[in-house]
Amino acid sequence: MASIRRTLSPAYHDRSYQNGAGFSSPSNKFLPDGSSKHFSSSSHLPFLFNAVNIVYRKGWRRSFCRCLFFFVIGFVFGIAPFGYSDTDVRAKDFTFPELKPPHANLRFDDQIVTSVSLSVNTKLLEPKESTDIIEPLKQLIVVTPTYNRGFQAYFLNRLGQVLRLVKLPLVWIVVEEKAASHETAEILRKTGVMYRHVLCAFNSSSLKDPRVHQRNAALEHIERHKLDGIVFFADDDNVYTLELFESLRTISRFGTWPVAMLAQSKNKAILEGPVCNASQVIGWHTNDKSKRLRRFYADMSGFAFNSSILWDSKRWACPFSNPIRQLDTVKEGFQESTYIEQVVEDESQMEGIPHGCSRIMNWHLHLDTDNLFYPKGWLLEKNLEVILPIK
Repeated sequence: MASIRRTLSPAYHDRSYQNGAGFSSPSNKFLPDGSSKHFSSSSHLPFLFNAVNIVYRKGWRRSFCRCLFFFVIGFVFGIAPFGYSDTDVRAKDFTFPELKPPHANLRFDDQIVTSVSLSVNTKLLEPKESTDIIEPLKQLIVVTPTYNRGFQAYFLNRLGQVLRLVKLPLVWIVVEEKAASHETAEILRKTGVMYRHVLCAFNSSSLKDPRVHQRNAALEHIERHKLDGIVFFADDDNVYTLELFESLRTISRFGTWPVAMLAQSKNKAILEGPVCNASQVIGWHTNDKSKRLRRFYADMSGFAFNSSILWDSKRWACPFSNPIRQLDTVKEGFQESTYIEQVVEDESQMEGIPHGCSRIMNWHLHLDTDNLFYPKGWLLEKNLEVILPIK
């Protein structure tokens, strides 16, 4: 078969072709021996021409030398020991550090403990005694009758500040007659003590002491709502210590204590209350000869009792089944004794507080404030007269 040979034009001898499409030498030297053999396009694949052209192209040796030079430099720098390194790798280098508690010397009665027993102490598994159990504090129910008079705001504020310092739970029942005044309600709100403002609808204007029916209104409120706690009649004109309110929580059924009173003549003090042997009441003490016909010699603010007696009298075996109330038909000064007789039978059911009844915790001053003027809202209706004018 005839071979068609295409002769390159002299004008294109010096042109270089990409991808091995042309020949850079005019002599057409394809092989290293300088032979000028020509290949037909039909007998060999085109990629052979590309491989031969890349290998023998001018400048390939320079690129190869550069690559080899930088490879050798990188290899030398990679294996050169520029710093110290511990090549002794041991198994301990890969283990976690052992954590040990600090050393401590255990001593018992100044003796060093040399051995520790790992046996189980059965005493630790036994239930604790009942004395170790923390019981919640008993609620105190403080009943205070009040009425419109000169020192009413002063008395309520003073008693309210004392009750504010008493530990909770505590509820203050303040009883007014006929209608609740805005002044009293404002004072109660400002004290910060949990209170109940109760009204007494009974007209007690004919009584010398209207507080009898006010206390009965509070007792009816406690009985209706079954308030659980220790009931204490705290008149607003008396003086009380914090120790008294804390001692009330130790009462189980009925507790009593001595009260210091200012005599009507205001020139001497009178003590009235129980005489105790520890917490047992063994007698009574009073300086008032006119009251020696009473059964129990206790002031109205000198006793307290469990409120459940009011609605669960069978539990306490009360001597009377009727509702326990103060009587307005008895002579003044005998109201305390007739009320106590409805709660307990005798001194064996009483508890004297504090221990031995040896401390005075409240005072009854008998301040006469009935004739004092009480300005409504504590506001002056007109300006005061100028005595010393400014010059």
